[in-house]
Amino acid sequence: MERLQKIMAQAGVASRRKCEELILEGKVQVNGETVTELGTKADPEQDIITVSGKPIKNEKKVYLMLNKPKGVITSSSDPEGRRIVSDFLKGVNERVYPIGRLDYDTEGLLLLTNDGEFANMLSHPKYHVPKTYLATVKGVPHGTDLDRLRQGIMLEDGMTAPAEVEYKDVDPDNKFAVITITIHEGRNRQVRRMFDAISHPVTRLKRIAYGDLLLQNLKRGVYRHLTPDEINHLKQMAKAAKPMANPKAKRQKPDT
Repeated sequence: MERLQKIMAQAGVASRRKCEELILEGKVQVNGETVTELGTKADPEQDIITVSGKPIKNEKKVYLMLNKPKGVITSSSDPEGRRIVSDFLKGVNERVYPIGRLDYDTEGLLLLTNDGEFANMLSHPKYHVPKTYLATVKGVPHGTDLDRLRQGIMLEDGMTAPAEVEYKDVDPDNKFAVITITIHEGRNRQVRRMFDAISHPVTRLKRIAYGDLLLQNLKRGVYRHLTPDEINHLKQMAKAAKPMANPKAKRQKPDT
């Protein structure tokens, strides 16, 4: 017997957090009875579990890396008719969903999977697999400004964890700078807000690494499957991560 949300996540319904929401919303039934208690357990081999009337089934686990273009949203649908990440997943028959998010104007490395346990491991604040971005900002921040980011900077939702920040390129006329920044959290639009806090707003943002997994030369709008070694290494990084400084931090959807 296992917790219902864990069974659902393992079956590729959604992340464990989203599965919990589906249970609380009364959209899940076990043997014909609606379940709304998160502690409910079931036997995936014996019980009939349905979500919105559709029975769940175990799918082959899929792990993808997409180079998300700018101007694409990480949602399953969009009422405004904008492009969504699934538009770029031709040939993927399994229902996959993003691990965290990249906002509409951010491009680069986005992980997608139907493995709810894997997604939970990489997105839960208990774990903090580092994520690295290439940020083009207005003007050239002074070294002391970058030191503020390295030490942690106060935002409206609290102090950030220390970041790793380095100059990548500087315009000779001081009109812009390109900076690499590695963060260990996943707050909403965090990188953009950090640079706003030092008065150097981001004009372009690209995620180039997730842990040791590099985007490298994957073309924009193209995806590839992760190798078994890459999957195992990400799991090991998450398991080896020390708890975040604030154990009461709320789980957030990365939307940097």
